[in-house]
Amino acid sequence: MYNIIKIAIRNLRRYQRRTLLTSSLITLGVVSVLLFISVSGSFKNMMIGQITDSMLGHLQIHQKGYLASIDTLPLNRNLQEKQIAKLEEILKSNDAIEAFSPRIKLGAMFSNYTETTNIRLNAVDPEWEMRTMPELLNRIVKGEKKGLLKKGEILVPELLARGMKVEVGNDIVLVATNQDGSVNGQSFIVRGIVEGVTGPGGRDGYIHIDDARTLLRMEGKEVSEIAVRLKDMRRLDEVFATLSATLEPIRNKMDKPVFEIHTWEKLTPFANIAKMIDLMTLFIKVMLVAIVLVSIMNVMVMAVYERINEIGTIAAIGTSPGKILALFLTEGLLLGIFGTLLGIVMSLVTIAALKAARISFDFGQQQGIILNPSITLPDIVSIALIVIAIAVLGSLQPAWKAARMDPITALRHV
Repeated sequence: MYNIIKIAIRNLRRYQRRTLLTSSLITLGVVSVLLFISVSGSFKNMMIGQITDSMLGHLQIHQKGYLASIDTLPLNRNLQEKQIAKLEEILKSNDAIEAFSPRIKLGAMFSNYTETTNIRLNAVDPEWEMRTMPELLNRIVKGEKKGLLKKGEILVPELLARGMKVEVGNDIVLVATNQDGSVNGQSFIVRGIVEGVTGPGGRDGYIHIDDARTLLRMEGKEVSEIAVRLKDMRRLDEVFATLSATLEPIRNKMDKPVFEIHTWEKLTPFANIAKMIDLMTLFIKVMLVAIVLVSIMNVMVMAVYERINEIGTIAAIGTSPGKILALFLTEGLLLGIFGTLLGIVMSLVTIAALKAARISFDFGQQQGIILNPSITLPDIVSIALIVIAIAVLGSLQPAWKAARMDPITALRHV
């Protein structure tokens, strides 16, 4: 085998121009794929992080049927006190969960004493919400960030504040209808202006959960949802399956499920963008396979055609068809390895340069987001194995043709 490798290296060095051209095509394909994976992965992770770390959480738990009518923010489908206590017990016992935050979601009329408009609100416990949504404070573009908010204060979405000409420190009034249909109003002080995030819930305001209970005249402790944050998002499917199995047996008097649990992907249409990025990555990988396959097959077919006499000679002196086959497969393997290694090195250098350049862009309402491309070892290894495997596969047909060549016919070839 060692001799076959030496001969294969010698043959590749004999045809340097063709070897370099083929290796360059493989390198270009590897660089293109790894750069696309790193940049698109950076954008995907940033988008998911903005949505999960400042709005939705990784998981949300509701009363069964709440999500189907969430557009109307139904108060009659809130989780009740005993249900909340049960959920808190389950969530605290799961080591994979970092934090969770109970919320009341409601709609109200927002008045600055001159104009009135509609507003959607998240009523939260500030301490719990900040632990569950660590990026929420970064969305406050005006006003004090420390402590998120206190009772009697409101965080107003940026678009509404701009349209209603509301500034930090202004007095406003919220008017809401409770579950029984009665109307109640309460005054608030604008604590801050919250930058919007593209997507459902990205333009909601925030008030203290105790203020929401007063405004809605709630007699007991009830919430619309519980947002959950995991310690490691890579365990999302595992935790979701565990919690689903735990919550499913809990039934009401009519023997119907009490709770429903959803991952962030089921709560926002931006999960489809993440899937599109994954699909585009797959498409780019397919293109890489095509580039490598065509390049290797072309160079190996030419190698066989140009070396017919040589093949006939080594076959005539007793070289077995298996060794001839192995020789050409080894040449394809070496081409794949060389092009792949060069492509990986160039990709890592380019990714480092992009990081150092600190390229910024805008995503929805988010301004000046820094591009942070990165590539993981599993991605590098998978691309390398795919390219090398395709290089060997592309060499198989020409190698098989060379191995089956009749020595006498080959020696007569001019």
